[in-house]
Amino acid sequence: MKILVTGAQGQLGSEILMQGKDYPFHIRGFGSSRLDITQPSQVKESIDSVKPDLVVNAAGYTRVDQAEDEPERAFAVNSTGPANLAGCCHLARIPLIQISTDYVFDGTKTTPYLEDDVVSPLSVYGQSQARGEDRVRSALREHIIIRTSWLYGFYGKNFVKTMLQIGREREVVSVVADQFGSPTSAADLAECILRIARRISEGAPVAWGTYHYCGEGVTTWHMFAETLFNLAIQYRPLKIRRIIPISTADYPAKARRPPYSALDSTRIQNNFGITPKPWPESLKTLLDRMMRESS
Repeated sequence: MKILVTGAQGQLGSEILMQGKDYPFHIRGFGSSRLDITQPSQVKESIDSVKPDLVVNAAGYTRVDQAEDEPERAFAVNSTGPANLAGCCHLARIPLIQISTDYVFDGTKTTPYLEDDVVSPLSVYGQSQARGEDRVRSALREHIIIRTSWLYGFYGKNFVKTMLQIGREREVVSVVADQFGSPTSAADLAECILRIARRISEGAPVAWGTYHYCGEGVTTWHMFAETLFNLAIQYRPLKIRRIIPISTADYPAKARRPPYSALDSTRIQNNFGITPKPWPESLKTLLDRMMRESS
């Protein structure tokens, strides 16, 4: 099976390429410098050249606050790009796995969101992702849309890396304590995608549509940081001594975030047999890897 992966230099795309070596796949990864998904001609040329059996779109505009100032760019990457891919996949008669976000919801629920809950994004970023979902659904029946949340990992920039840097340099940090969600390891999400790809490659029945996948358990950014520091200090000394819980109002940001955006992953468990790991367990796995690679 040949798989074309966009966004191959990002934290998720990099994980897919690395883990994909353990699968019987031939994976071609394209970064944005080689494949700009907002350009239909580049999308068509890449698919015509690789002739993949599956496309995984791990490319995305993920700078949530900056998107408020760059709505055209956010919509180009998160909406037009997926539409270009879905259109070419339709013509080539191949499926597409599209990655989306918990930020398509407004956070008014107090229990994990289901796939069929009404989307109502609060930010340009969330709106662009929701529009991208709609355009994929309209253009291609054989699609899997995976919404995920609070993604972190070994590659790229993310909350875990930022907090670890702060923990080495400062004694006190303030972290938002009234936004609830589920941290998700990019390594776990990559494994989820590759298992779905294997299911497709085997010709087994596939229930196309929208799915949720995130780390098991609900927490806040503050508790996420506390857990991170408590685990990290077991490996190396940190300067951090105090993590102050603050409200969203105390941490002004351009983009509005949903106060609650945990996702229910039952559907992906039922249809693909993929059970998310508890997020603290996956966080420890990442720290093990980071310390091993840096030693």
